[in-house]
Amino acid sequence: MKKNQIATFPRILTIISGLALIAVLFVPLWQIELAAPQYPEGLVLKMYPNKLGGNVEVINGLNHYIGMKTLHAENFIEFTVLPYIIVLFAAFSFLVFFVNKKKWLYTLFYSFVSFGIIAMVDFYRWNYNYGHDLDPNAPIQVPGMSYQPPILGYKQLLNFGAYSIPDTGGWIFIGVGVLLLTAVIIQFTKKTKSVYA
Repeated sequence: MKKNQIATFPRILTIISGLALIAVLFVPLWQIELAAPQYPEGLVLKMYPNKLGGNVEVINGLNHYIGMKTLHAENFIEFTVLPYIIVLFAAFSFLVFFVNKKKWLYTLFYSFVSFGIIAMVDFYRWNYNYGHDLDPNAPIQVPGMSYQPPILGYKQLLNFGAYSIPDTGGWIFIGVGVLLLTAVIIQFTKKTKSVYA
C-alpha cells in the first residue's frame, strides 16, 4: 500500500456507505408520532427524502384549528434538493473507493458530518417556524402557546404527546456516519503506526 492510499478495510467501508445511502432514497428519514386520547391508534408524520407520508391530511386538519400551516412537500425546497444531495454523497463514497486517496476519505467524512449538522439546524428552523408562525384568526387560540415539535424526543403539545425519532433512513444515515468515522479512525491509526514504526 502506497503512503497516500487508503487501507483495504476503510475502502470497503466507503463502498458499504455508498450502497447504504442509495437505500436511503426509498425509506422515510424521520417520523413524528402523535398520541392523544381521541386517537388511541396514534398519528404519524413520516418524512422521506422527497415527500411526506403517514397521516398528513388528518394532521393538517387538526393543525387548522390551532392556526398551524398545512404541510405540503412542494412548499419545502428540502424535498427537492435532498435526493440529489444523497446521490452526491453516495457517488462520492464510490469515488473514494476507486480513487483510493486518503485525503478523499477525510474530505468525504468531514463533508458528511458538516451536512448532518446543517440538516439538523435546518430541521430545527423548520420545526420552529412551523410551531410559532400561527394564524391569528385560528378557531382555537391559547395565549402564549406555541406548537414547535421536538427535534428528538418527547414534547407535550396541548393534549397531544409528540415523539420525534429517526426512521429507517435516519438510522441508516447515522450508521453511515459511524462507518465513515470508523474508516477515518482506522486509516489515521495506520498512519500513526507507520510514522512511529
